[in-house]
Amino acid sequence: MDSIVIFFPFLLVMGAFMFFATRKQKRAMQATIDLHESLRVGDRVHTTSGLEGTITGITDDDVDLEIAPGVVTTWMKLAVRDKIEPAELESEAVVEEAVEGA
Repeated sequence: MDSIVIFFPFLLVMGAFMFFATRKQKRAMQATIDLHESLRVGDRVHTTSGLEGTITGITDDDVDLEIAPGVVTTWMKLAVRDKIEPAELESEAVVEEAVEGA
């Protein structure tokens, strides 16, 4: 009986840890699914390898990214990390202008 009493708090802590870890993982997975469902032709995106491109075509599992004028590559949707919002594009242009002016 004593061994069960000593072991119970450990089980309780481990159970709580597992609950919160899986909850966080489910939330992250849902955010990724929402991102992939929201992709549209013309969106600027980052891939998991750091490449930036514009979506020119979408299928169920793949996206076609234009990485330079006339250069289109095909990527799995899972490789898309995030969208580049227009505000981010404007701030990048300001930084590039500052670097070129220096």
